[in-house]
Amino acid sequence: MARVRKQPGTREALLQYAPVVVLEPQLYKGKWQDNFGNGNPVQMEIGMGKGRFISTMARQNPDINFIGVEVIEEVLLDAVKRMNRAGGIPENLRLVWINASLLDELFAPGEIDRIFLNFSDPWPKTRHAKRRLTHASFLEQYAAALKPGGQVHFKTDNQGLFEFSLNEFSGCGWKLQNIQLDMYKKLPAGNVATEYETKFHAADMPIYRLEAIKPN
Repeated sequence: MARVRKQPGTREALLQYAPVVVLEPQLYKGKWQDNFGNGNPVQMEIGMGKGRFISTMARQNPDINFIGVEVIEEVLLDAVKRMNRAGGIPENLRLVWINASLLDELFAPGEIDRIFLNFSDPWPKTRHAKRRLTHASFLEQYAAALKPGGQVHFKTDNQGLFEFSLNEFSGCGWKLQNIQLDMYKKLPAGNVATEYETKFHAADMPIYRLEAIKPN
């Protein structure tokens, strides 16, 4: 993962975008529908990057609430600015700056309907396997946050990460469906491309995809 230079004043700048940027997300554990002011289902992208995917999903699905999670505050601030330039941040979208390893502090059991993992850092070195967002330790947290029948939708350009993820999901008892080794050969209905996805597809690189249903 490319390093992002720390920019003084980033956290202060994010304050300007409250309540869309949720500054104390732990306060909403078990109360995210109250935050949105409705009873609509809640879906989340972990590692939202520049935010094109999650903001597009929110605009296309006004009856679903969306949460974008990003660990790097400078990246989150840049995403907020991009959304504003592109027509504003949808009312059904909230943005959170936090490490994915702390999800259990943000969500009550069964509070999330779907999780999206798009082009996560592959952390290719074996000693860094626990940092991969499809490692069993993360899958345990996803399973806790998801409602019964909840799903993780995963895309990557990295074959090694995809194979690792297949093994992790299967080993943890998740049911796999719609496994694709080159998703653009049969593009899923309603697919929303991320910035990376557009770049990799233009370079004629295969995009791997799967859907995983949480264990009973």
